[in-house]
Amino acid sequence: MRSFPAGLSRAVAALVLAGCAASAPRVTPAAPLVTEDSAVVAPRFAAVAAVRGAVNLRVVYPPDGATIVARDSTFIFGSVGTGDARLVINGMDVPVLPNGAWLGWLPLPPRDRPTWSLVATRGADTARLVRRMVFPAARPALPDDGPLRVDTASLRPGTREARLAGDLVRVSIRAPRNASVEWIAADGSRRPLHHSLSLGVGGGDPTQWTTDVEARALRLAGRVEVVRGSDRVTLSTPRVALMDSAGPRYGVVGEVAPPPTPFAPDSDRVISARPVASGGTYKWFLLPGTVVELTGRSGDMVRARLDRDLEVWLVGSDVRELPVGASAPVRVAGNARVVARGEWSELVIPMAERPAYAVEERGDEVVLDLFGTVGNTDILNLASVDSIVRHVSWSQSGRERARYTVALRAPLFGYAVRWERGALVLRLRRAPVVQVARPLAGLIIAVDAGHPPAGSTGPTGLYEGVATLAISERLQRLLEARGATVYMTRTTAEAVPLGDRPEMARRAGAHAFVSIHLNALPDGVNPYAAHGTGTYYFNDRAVPLARAVQRGMVRRMGLRDLGINYDNLAVLRPTWMPSILCEGAFVMMPDQEALLRTPAFQEAYALGVAEGLERYFRELRR
Repeated sequence: MRSFPAGLSRAVAALVLAGCAASAPRVTPAAPLVTEDSAVVAPRFAAVAAVRGAVNLRVVYPPDGATIVARDSTFIFGSVGTGDARLVINGMDVPVLPNGAWLGWLPLPPRDRPTWSLVATRGADTARLVRRMVFPAARPALPDDGPLRVDTASLRPGTREARLAGDLVRVSIRAPRNASVEWIAADGSRRPLHHSLSLGVGGGDPTQWTTDVEARALRLAGRVEVVRGSDRVTLSTPRVALMDSAGPRYGVVGEVAPPPTPFAPDSDRVISARPVASGGTYKWFLLPGTVVELTGRSGDMVRARLDRDLEVWLVGSDVRELPVGASAPVRVAGNARVVARGEWSELVIPMAERPAYAVEERGDEVVLDLFGTVGNTDILNLASVDSIVRHVSWSQSGRERARYTVALRAPLFGYAVRWERGALVLRLRRAPVVQVARPLAGLIIAVDAGHPPAGSTGPTGLYEGVATLAISERLQRLLEARGATVYMTRTTAEAVPLGDRPEMARRAGAHAFVSIHLNALPDGVNPYAAHGTGTYYFNDRAVPLARAVQRGMVRRMGLRDLGINYDNLAVLRPTWMPSILCEGAFVMMPDQEALLRTPAFQEAYALGVAEGLERYFRELRR
């Protein structure tokens, strides 16, 4: 499950909510081959079992007092304890399943009365419940007439900003479109702010006034002045600190404990970097101990320069600033070698300091860029026998960027970048040997039962972590029946840290990583229109596996096909093996939650995944 503020998340483009009953009795599964036909196998599952009893009205989501972010409608779900009760919420009937579960898709209540009023009745048995909610504050209206008003909360820059002296910093404020707005520097010089309409540009927010000012001009407090007629509003703009006021500043990314041996710790830990400070996706990954130049700060985020052409943003707590006057790292890539080690080959590039890096796969070659690095590889030694690497070349692609291009003999199956004994090591993995009749025989498959920690609960109280473990145990038996060795990242209810799961799989030598989850939706998305089965991937090499498993799940469970989706999730980022995350069903849907309680549906989920894995590795052999 992927966690977001307010409990539920952004599924279909986002989150995972769920739950399921305890493991069913062990079965001895058949191992049918996957047919070429991807049509649904007309699954027949038992009807929702009827529950009769006293009314027991319960809301699972949203919790009381939750902040609801939605335009005009949202969902609420829970149980009434009996399938023959009537449920009314804010005067509207909500369907109740035979087991008492319910889900309502309802208009939001008025902002001045933000409550759900629930009444459940069964004959003379009546239960009432009031559930409060909080709406985000609306943006202040900025009318063209009347007293002059501005949105003071929109003033930028913020109070914790730092830049290089020559950087342009956005100064902005929301103010009426028929006002005039200026920024006034500490020395009294003025600069007008503009909005899109004033510039003759279509679209945009006509109340958003902006201009760009050099950071050096913002090192002292200035002010924004909004004028309309005789009305005037003045707001002070916070100071922007200068990162280079005492020369370049450097910081170390992550903290590296001294290893107990000359070898680096066997860890996959990397520090994630983003292209933008606010809400950016993870794009670059830095080894702990990498020294970078620091060029800016915005709130809790720090900007770092990897070389002259690339700057990224890091979480501030991941960076320790070095003292003023610390010298720049010197990275010179020396003579390199390729070492063949059977299942993988290694390109070893000695240098004095860890570099920031990027790896790009280009069909029959792999490109390794080393940022802030000068190449000085005079000798490059290749193994005399190597089933993976054909040859290696290098070039200086910029003043501070060395590029190594590895030509491959066969398609790449996985790779890893490590820092070992004063060298950057690019480890390239070849595909496993696959038997056409039993494509999973001899392979290691990592099965990850999603959650805990975190996880969500369905309408009748089913917890996701229980559900995923039950399904994963069935998947384990199916895969073992097909000859695979299965590595389970979790076999009990105890929490396993998210970042540890793919590392555990890599250490086990897994040839594929499959994370089992159940899905949910963010507030404001209609679950009756957006539920189904989906599969997620991050690395392009995992796309064929994602497609094969998605087809298998849709065939076996018969739910709507939501396709495969790129998503930047922690368990999917590792590159040593193809990794996918399965969202087989939506536990927030009462009917699907009821199915998830049954051994038959759990088996169908697991069988779809097993057949997809089998198909993927069979086609990999071709």
